[in-house]
Amino acid sequence: MNHDDALFRPLQLGAIEIPHRMLMAPLTRARATDRVPNEMMAEYYRQRAGAALIISEATAISEQGYGWHGAPGIYNDAQVEGWRRVTSAVHEAGGRMFLQLWHMGRISHPDYQGGKLPVAPSAIAATGEAHTPTGKKPFVTPHALTREEIASIVGDYAVATRRARDAGFDGVEVHGANSYLIDQFLRDASNHRTDEYGGSIANRLRFLGEVIAAVSDAWSPDRTGLRLSPTMNGNGMGDSDPLALYSQAAEMLNDYHLAYLHVAEAIKPGRLFNPDAPRVTPTIRKLYKGVLVANGGYDKASATLAIEESAADAIAFGQSFLANPDLPARFKADAPLNTPNVTTYYSEGPHGYIDYPALANATA
Repeated sequence: MNHDDALFRPLQLGAIEIPHRMLMAPLTRARATDRVPNEMMAEYYRQRAGAALIISEATAISEQGYGWHGAPGIYNDAQVEGWRRVTSAVHEAGGRMFLQLWHMGRISHPDYQGGKLPVAPSAIAATGEAHTPTGKKPFVTPHALTREEIASIVGDYAVATRRARDAGFDGVEVHGANSYLIDQFLRDASNHRTDEYGGSIANRLRFLGEVIAAVSDAWSPDRTGLRLSPTMNGNGMGDSDPLALYSQAAEMLNDYHLAYLHVAEAIKPGRLFNPDAPRVTPTIRKLYKGVLVANGGYDKASATLAIEESAADAIAFGQSFLANPDLPARFKADAPLNTPNVTTYYSEGPHGYIDYPALANATA
């Protein structure tokens, strides 16, 4: 096998077969007017249909789960119809797409909650600032969820899953990473509960397990993915023993027969990743028996090496796909890459969103 072929081999992801190993990672872009996907978003995703699988930007499962200005939702009929236009565009271009299911927990703000407090496993405020419609504001101390409220949120995940299926997605990815609600339950810096959802690792994994079971039952395990971020420590997140936590998580997840497990962990220390903590992904790889997707600072060379060495089964690219809608074609041709424009990541309008040149146009 040629060295360059590793990224271009097909792979079975649960119920779907992907033609190569380069996935598009979920990327919040804040272009959803009134929380409803629009035609500009359909064009953005259509341009990137050459990805083996597009994982959508994080999408709120409920009004309570919302907390980022310009992000989309999947909790009403208008949002389902908007996403249907997106998935139709992607499918017509030959692509495949999962919806990422999102509840922000304490990373939301009362401005999104009708003045009510956001929710979390414990009444512990995140560090940093929320992105509100009127600018950045400090996070507030959240309301600690009751058992009944937890059960209601689990139900919201199931309803959102069925809406995603109705919107034409090929599957869903549960967002269990990046300091949001599921992540808040997992880690002991944000979870100080003394009931069956807190304390021991098994207890802190309980909410994740309930969500995965509800989502799988609402559609199918082989249409369900999960994203975790073992050493991402933004917004005051952290855990006293991430290796033990995510080792036990990997072993638990073997029972669910998911389409894939998506682990976001940088291959080099960075702003949001604990530089002192050893990478957990290699341990997850040894323990988890399903398809593993790695994400975090990969380029073509490091991604190829990871596949060749069986460190992962596929690689999700974020900023590279943001700036290069035809990233797999560029990798195949060893062509230069467009440089991402950071200032337009969360801005409004098409600039820095749907105007990155494709390889054919750039060459011309």
